[in-house]
Amino acid sequence: MPFISRHRTYEILERVKPKDKVALWVNGFLILLVLVNILAVIMESVESLYQAHRTAFDLLEFFSVVIFAIEYLLRLWSHAENTAVAPTVAKRRWKYVTSIFGLVDFIAIFPTILSIFMPGMDLRSLRAIRLLRILKFTHYSYALQDVGRSLYEERRAFTATLYVLGVVMIMASTVLYLAEHTVQPDKFGSIPDAMWWAIITLTTVGYGDVSPITPLGKVLGGVVAIMGVCTVALITGILASSFAVQMQRRKEAFEAQVDQALSDDILTDDELHMLMTLKDDMGISDVEFDRLRKRMHDEKIKRVRTLP
Repeated sequence: MPFISRHRTYEILERVKPKDKVALWVNGFLILLVLVNILAVIMESVESLYQAHRTAFDLLEFFSVVIFAIEYLLRLWSHAENTAVAPTVAKRRWKYVTSIFGLVDFIAIFPTILSIFMPGMDLRSLRAIRLLRILKFTHYSYALQDVGRSLYEERRAFTATLYVLGVVMIMASTVLYLAEHTVQPDKFGSIPDAMWWAIITLTTVGYGDVSPITPLGKVLGGVVAIMGVCTVALITGILASSFAVQMQRRKEAFEAQVDQALSDDILTDDELHMLMTLKDDMGISDVEFDRLRKRMHDEKIKRVRTLP
């Protein structure tokens, strides 16, 4: 097998070129392996099934850990090509190690490595931890990456909202404790007991297993329920707004690619294939793509006609 350069490895793993067939196959294989692992961990929780096919489960785990470990090392090695994140090779690699993607890749192999060095640990718990491999899907989905960026960019707003939610929860627990603890000591006997009711009410879950029965408690409970709806709506609005901004940025990046492809007024087969692949990766619909291509083509014709 011919040696693959560091730059080529980075291109494959990070899907730098949208029409790269090797990158498509490699990342497709990794996605499938992650999916198989998730299903395997779920099935392992059925003890009879695990005991009957223990060898197959163990072989799959060994194979998966080897592949994920190789992927992690290759990403660590090739991340030196990402000149945009840091000026030196060491800093670029450290940037990957401490990034969300790097931590997720490490978590994918950590439970098995831990079981090798600490064989006395509860293997069933370690198997459950392996479900965190589902987070590796963020490597391959632009939409999931957009959600992550949305959460990060709006972290201050989310922090403020969670602060308000925490204050309301403590206040609601306190006032319901004062209103209900004498008539329902088993459910509102203390503020920590009342917090269970406050949490399920503020999150609009409302199991109904704990509820106020005094007139004052019912009034306060209604106020808390309304505040819970407002808080959830606030969090949802922040996330939806930020996600829409991320999608708009992605569309603008795609528009730039379309504009570049049409810069010579000729759309070659390679350019069309590249745009179609990029369209699928970014989640751009066929209607949006055709509309965008027609609009940019019309704008170019209009600019040409206005030239002296």
